[in-house]
Amino acid sequence: MPKPAKDRPLYFSAFVMNTPSHVIHGLWRDPAAANHEINSLEHWVDLARYLDGAGYDMMFFADVSGLRSPWNGSYELVAREGMQIPTNDPSVLISALATATRNLGLVYTSSIAQSLPFDFARRISTLDHYTRGRVGWNIVTSFSDNTYRNYGHDKLIEHDLRYEIAEEYVDVLYKLWEGSWDEDALRADKQAGVHADATKIHKINHVGEHFSVEGPHFVTPSPQRVPVLFQAGASPVGQRFSARNAEGVFISSPDPESARGLIDETRELAAGYGRDPYDVKFFQGLSLVVGRTSEEAREKEAQIEALSSVEGVLCHILGDAGIDAGALPLDTPLSDLGEFRGIQGWIRWASEAAGDAEPTINDLGRAFERSSRIVGSPTEIADKLEEWRDAGIDGVNVFHAVRPGTFSDIAELLFPELRRRGLLGDDKSGTLRHKLSGGGSDRVPGTHPAAKYRGAFTDNSLADKVAEPLTLPARV
Repeated sequence: MPKPAKDRPLYFSAFVMNTPSHVIHGLWRDPAAANHEINSLEHWVDLARYLDGAGYDMMFFADVSGLRSPWNGSYELVAREGMQIPTNDPSVLISALATATRNLGLVYTSSIAQSLPFDFARRISTLDHYTRGRVGWNIVTSFSDNTYRNYGHDKLIEHDLRYEIAEEYVDVLYKLWEGSWDEDALRADKQAGVHADATKIHKINHVGEHFSVEGPHFVTPSPQRVPVLFQAGASPVGQRFSARNAEGVFISSPDPESARGLIDETRELAAGYGRDPYDVKFFQGLSLVVGRTSEEAREKEAQIEALSSVEGVLCHILGDAGIDAGALPLDTPLSDLGEFRGIQGWIRWASEAAGDAEPTINDLGRAFERSSRIVGSPTEIADKLEEWRDAGIDGVNVFHAVRPGTFSDIAELLFPELRRRGLLGDDKSGTLRHKLSGGGSDRVPGTHPAAKYRGAFTDNSLADKVAEPLTLPARV
């Protein structure tokens, strides 16, 4: 794929989760918010239909199946504030959303811990059929002890081993998706009485360190065969996994220059795996607070901050760093927490927010809350998005404060200005891969590791003899 034009449009992904409180905690309490209506099919269908008509490219569902970290020794806070519990299964929604939309990509998260490869391949290939090729998969390895205990493990599997398992997991999927059915295996020929050609359907006979899957794949080739693959690993091993496998990478860089460095580094790694580095698209997570004027936008931001849960934010970010600071006052100096890794950037911002004073836990929560936020009029936000595009991002993963208000504000106030500048494209049709490749193929390119399994299992067809047929003795 050629290097994208400097003045290319950006893709816009509506980042959601089937839970009351996703990233910006506490906002489900806003009187105008429907964030808590997670059990309402109408809520999700109406939102998807709106996003589709408004010009968003994707609706991306985060997901977890394990509790986040405790706060003050218990999970009382996460339950009280609906912090990613309850969380409904997003894959169940996709079929319903497909019927309500025409062009919107439908991406959901599924962990390697929660489904065996054969089961997951069958489910998402079915969804790729029902969405006419608009489905994508966000690959996660999960990082919660509770998640792994929910799926039969004693504890969280060690970080690098999780990615080792993930590599084999996706390899099994690639074999099922690309190698099990030849392109012309499905005939559906009523006159000849042949639905499928057994010589062109193949077992994969995978036996590996972590999985054993005989096959064949039980779903005929879907419009994309391989769903569009997303990943968000930030560790060195996660970044290498993305470089080898991902077609879309979700990033949370603190500024455009940091994004540029991460993007260049990941693309270089992708090239090292033999891939075209521009086959990988990067989506920066941003919270966009837009008003008709700067003043109106600041008023909206003030309302967000008034309802935000600083404790919820701190539980989220400090918990991910392995710290339960719930017993400490919010004015506790950060230095009292000792040395810890993973959030050095937030500490720097907390110091800037505190000015001459020593930064506190409260400063950290507020700094994190504001770190991904752009506030302003349509022209002001568009200016900032041009800076991010110039740094190399391909799209924006839009964090929402309230559903549907955040997304409708952006569509009605910001999108017209983005279209005027060429920052938002008009053609949203085709499969998700067709869209994200700028009108390219519906299938993964030949340099993707999945492509090597095309035609790889010709000796394992369903027409091969598996046992001697039963014969009855002759009658006398």
